[in-house]
Amino acid sequence: MNQTINIDRLSKLIETDTTLQLIDVRSAGEYDSGHVPRALNIPLEQVDSRIDDLGTGPVAILCQSGRRAGLACEMLQAHHPNVLVVEGGTQAWIQSGKPVTKAIGSRWSLERQVRLIAGVMILVGTVLAITANLAWIYLAMFAGAGLAFAGLTNICGMALLLAKLPWNQPARTPNQDAKVRA
Repeated sequence: MNQTINIDRLSKLIETDTTLQLIDVRSAGEYDSGHVPRALNIPLEQVDSRIDDLGTGPVAILCQSGRRAGLACEMLQAHHPNVLVVEGGTQAWIQSGKPVTKAIGSRWSLERQVRLIAGVMILVGTVLAITANLAWIYLAMFAGAGLAFAGLTNICGMALLLAKLPWNQPARTPNQDAKVRA
């Protein structure tokens, strides 16, 4: 069974133990939308290949709610002696009113945006195919093919397009805006 740590104990440990390493195993988009300060992003699918990135001190693992962190903990326990799963993950951290570092202005990760748009395309395509014209089924097939391609190749065209939209760009500081105008 995985060792766990609650948000209050984690907060105190962050203040007192400089060797503590925080690992956020969410996707890069989720991480950018808000993470615990000092947390390093190592997405769950990269944990096995990045074991050497871990220090020798205690490691606290976070995800959105705790499930992926538990999986990462199981992968790391054989390689690292002191791995903790943060109960409730980043969601619990935010709900407790603790500070969060954000890298982009979006409130939704790119993955979540892709899932929403692909789901709507499939739903609309199938409903219109049943009610209006059978040709609308191609919209659903297009979205399904895009999801399958993204799963096989780890290249998602929709995510690449969504990343270029203004709400998915890093927030600019007043100094950056002045440099752009100059």
